[in-house]
Amino acid sequence: MKAFVVGATGETGRRIVQELMARNIPVRAGVRDIETARSILPTGIDLVKTDVLEPQSLSAALGDSTVVLCATGAKPSFDPTGPYKVDYEGTKNLVNACRQKGIEHFVLVSSLCTSQWFHPLNLFWLILVWKKQAEEYIQTSGLTYTIVRPGGLKNEDNTDSIIMQAADTLFDGSIPRQKVAQVCVESLFEPAARNKIVEIIAKADIPSKSFRELFANVNVA
Repeated sequence: MKAFVVGATGETGRRIVQELMARNIPVRAGVRDIETARSILPTGIDLVKTDVLEPQSLSAALGDSTVVLCATGAKPSFDPTGPYKVDYEGTKNLVNACRQKGIEHFVLVSSLCTSQWFHPLNLFWLILVWKKQAEEYIQTSGLTYTIVRPGGLKNEDNTDSIIMQAADTLFDGSIPRQKVAQVCVESLFEPAARNKIVEIIAKADIPSKSFRELFANVNVA
């Protein structure tokens, strides 16, 4: 297995890289700025300049990777096309490249509430709408996938237990980014994670479950 991580310098992406390295999985990081990536990411990984909005470059960027983890996301800006371009078109371009390369597993970090039109986050240029469109494109792509929908993201890790449920069943709650990264990486190893949307938050004072149990308890719609 060799993992290609897109959005690797973001707060969630860099934690995905850490979790992959902890499992001794070779990592190829697709980044927009090589120098910035060198200052953020651990040594020992391949860095390749990647822009998901340039589809003609993605096949070469993927190289010999066998799995892909996508943690891209539009940054807050005054550009109303940002979420459309990054969260939808960029993901679509990446999915198409993965399909051509025969990628074995595609993992997408999405968000809770992507099915809710009347959600405050959609005031930010319909960001959840475009994430939902990207999810649907992946689902019909023919790729093996896991779509991870986390709640509110926290930079600090904690000892809370992960709660994992099926699509459109969790509507609030938060989770540390490190736990999101763990779920993404573990999905590569758990057969029960394949072709599922999983929603995740974390809570204190509840029994913890293994990743195998968590994924197995989520039914496909």
